[in-house]
Amino acid sequence: MHAPHAAPTAETLRTALAGLLDGLPPRQAAQAVDRLIANYRGRTPTDAPVLRDRSDVAAYAAYRMPATFEAVRAALDALRERAPEWVPASHLDIGGGTGAASWAVAAAWPEGGHTTTVLDWAEPALALGRELTRRSPAAPLREARWQRRALTADLALPDATDLVTVSYVLGELTAADRGAVVGEAARTARAVVLVEPGTPDGYLRIREARDQLVAAGLHILAPCPHSAACPIEPGADWCHFAARVSRSSLHRQVKGGSLGHEDEKFAYVVATRFPAPAPAARVTRHPQTRKGQVLLDLCTPDEGLTRHTVTKRHGPLYRAARDTAWGDTWPPQEND
Repeated sequence: MHAPHAAPTAETLRTALAGLLDGLPPRQAAQAVDRLIANYRGRTPTDAPVLRDRSDVAAYAAYRMPATFEAVRAALDALRERAPEWVPASHLDIGGGTGAASWAVAAAWPEGGHTTTVLDWAEPALALGRELTRRSPAAPLREARWQRRALTADLALPDATDLVTVSYVLGELTAADRGAVVGEAARTARAVVLVEPGTPDGYLRIREARDQLVAAGLHILAPCPHSAACPIEPGADWCHFAARVSRSSLHRQVKGGSLGHEDEKFAYVVATRFPAPAPAARVTRHPQTRKGQVLLDLCTPDEGLTRHTVTKRHGPLYRAARDTAWGDTWPPQEND
């Protein structure tokens, strides 16, 4: 029985990040961020690491880690909602870079006890990730293993891992390497969580990976309420969600913004080898609240994409609908 540890939070991560840009000229940081944005948006698939040196890694960490943490945490929350009793004993973070997804896993399961291994092909990212985790309150992070590994078609993973995360990585890979990474994740893991930018291209990569996971025999738990084909017509729309990210002054400086927060748009899929109930439906857009009614755009197992109108005469469901947000399950879990 493992004793609980202090769970990392977004604030803990921001504190750990605070000193990373010390001594880095602002112009150099801005140039690194500009190049990283192009890669983040999926425009430059490559067979080489995106993060080349310490300045790249520091800019990336300040620019992306808080948002990646919140997006992965939201996907993990969806997994925990559908499988509340399941706790991973081992976690493998493929292409984990500086470890944002590993921080999110440690936050999602604060009871601790799991081991974490981060694989990445950029040694500067791994080095900075190690440095950051020394400032973490979570034992799985402080004791994590950081391994340099090329994410290519000959990738070979351990024979069994409870949880595999792959976040904001697939867009950096060639089609062959992307298929190999997803295939190995499906082979070794009991649960796979994939997260990509909430762009049309990011959604298409998640959709392709989702099909591969289903073909490998995994069950889709989130966000989809089924493992059948996605009902969205490619090119007409895309499935994505949003996570609220608080931005530190350092974060605002690097990104050139002024607001205290932003919404990170992301696409994701959660698949498992163990059985767990899928939601009845998922809210795919911001609910529209009108006088006496709430309009919910839903993805459902039987009707595909559909709009559901909840009115005052629905009583408790109407009150629940008024509190329902984009990305939530419907009906609320207590009404499942």
